[in-house]
Amino acid sequence: MSAKVVVVTGGASGIGLGITQACLAAGYRVAVWDINDGAVSALAEKLDAGPERLIGIAVDVTSAQSIEAATAKVTQYWKTPDVLVNNAGMTRDKRFTKMTEEDWDLVINVNLKSQFLCAKAVVPGMIEQRYGRIVNISSRAWLGGFGQANYSSAKGGVVSLTRSLAIELAREGVTANTIAPGIVATPLFDTFRDDVKEKLRASVPVGRIGETSDVAQAALFFASEQASYITGQTLYVCGGRSLSSPSV
Repeated sequence: MSAKVVVVTGGASGIGLGITQACLAAGYRVAVWDINDGAVSALAEKLDAGPERLIGIAVDVTSAQSIEAATAKVTQYWKTPDVLVNNAGMTRDKRFTKMTEEDWDLVINVNLKSQFLCAKAVVPGMIEQRYGRIVNISSRAWLGGFGQANYSSAKGGVVSLTRSLAIELAREGVTANTIAPGIVATPLFDTFRDDVKEKLRASVPVGRIGETSDVAQAALFFASEQASYITGQTLYVCGGRSLSSPSV
């Protein structure tokens, strides 16, 4: 089978699930790495995809050992990953004066350290095959956000990490780019009060909340062979909210 292999971290829910679905529809073989073992186990049935197209692996993306084991499993089952989508993330928002060291470390580790560790695991194989696409998910919040000192710092680090990877790997046939989503309709967004949802919607210049498919289409482009001359870039998928809208 010649279809390229994509790894999507946090690919069993939210934006990651949207990216997983889009990659399957585009003909990729997809390995989903997710901390939620139950969601991983249910993924194949949910997406109606057999093991020749989709495998799910329970992975702690803050653990080098867990990531290395998952990389070896994907390589043995199919081949060296061609595309890595670093999507796994989380928030723990608090005012800076109330933010604990644990709040800081957890958010930095899940959102930033994980991307370093996952890239570290797959890049050698990409270099060996002279082909690779790294797509890192940041956030519009890297521009700064109230109560998000930890999250904004992590997502800003993702942008800088991506730029450095792009510079180092450009001559190896490997590109690295960042997507910075704005407000997206995910299970987390669905938990907000209606008045909060409306306030957020009103802050988006195009007048709507983003869909996971909006982010997924951007990821597909960066993952494609057609994007070979694009590296080190940050693409906002935010309905124009990065231009002037304050953090809400």
